[in-house]
Amino acid sequence: MNRNELRKADINLMVVFEALMQERNLTRAAEKLFVAQPTVSAALARLRAMFNDPLLVRVGNRMEPSARAEEVIKYLTPALDAMSVALSMTHDFDPLTSKMTFRIGLSDDVESGLLPPLLRALRVEAPNVVVVVQHVDYWRIPDLLAAGDVTVGISQTKGLPANAKRKVLRTLQARVVRADKSSTPLSLDEFCQRPHVQVSPTANTQGVVDDWLKDIGRERKVVLSVPQFSSLPAILAGTDLLACCPDYAAQGMERWGNLQAETLPFDCCTGAGHGLVEHYRQRPGRALAA
Repeated sequence: MNRNELRKADINLMVVFEALMQERNLTRAAEKLFVAQPTVSAALARLRAMFNDPLLVRVGNRMEPSARAEEVIKYLTPALDAMSVALSMTHDFDPLTSKMTFRIGLSDDVESGLLPPLLRALRVEAPNVVVVVQHVDYWRIPDLLAAGDVTVGISQTKGLPANAKRKVLRTLQARVVRADKSSTPLSLDEFCQRPHVQVSPTANTQGVVDDWLKDIGRERKVVLSVPQFSSLPAILAGTDLLACCPDYAAQGMERWGNLQAETLPFDCCTGAGHGLVEHYRQRPGRALAA
């Protein structure tokens, strides 16, 4: 291939083009790149002249790509990924002086349970970095990584696709939380008889706990389903409601939400773990390992 063609290219324009193809909207692309919308509009005009093609055409509130744009992005995205990796090798990551921005995808339970201690550690070890948290569910993480919306995701690793590169951080353990504190742990009968709150981002009233109970011939009574763990302290306060959640989220609620956390009154195996997940083409390297 003729490398002289690269001398005519502006890498910044390529980055803008990728953002436009991902967002299909001038305003959202500008927000993603932290620039003004007129800057993106001017870049699009230059891109159209460079490729001698409209590239993106407004249809309603969206911009639809041309056939040429679809062809270009197939080659451009992996090329930009490779350049990012190469440029990251030009300097060592020093957490004490770094001013990098990390975009992290976290589920609600991870955000409430693990983000506070992570931030306390960062304030000491990497005081100048910026952390941007985006709420995600584990099945969305690979797409968000591929689009560049998040740098990494911290998620349960069970069910992730094969192209999601991961490093297991810990094994998950289930806990039950309650507002009516007691020195006597819940019995299995009491656990099954008392009303439960099910946390489900997909509005289900059944979950893995119900599968575990079914295995031993028991069932519980779910009276409420909510989408987020963060609402549990307020919901459980002053009631006899119970809720099951991962151990790290339960510990956070016990510390800051005035709830009591206990192990489940029966044997169970989650078979799941939490992992640091990145796209298979990305190599954040030392910054993420630090």
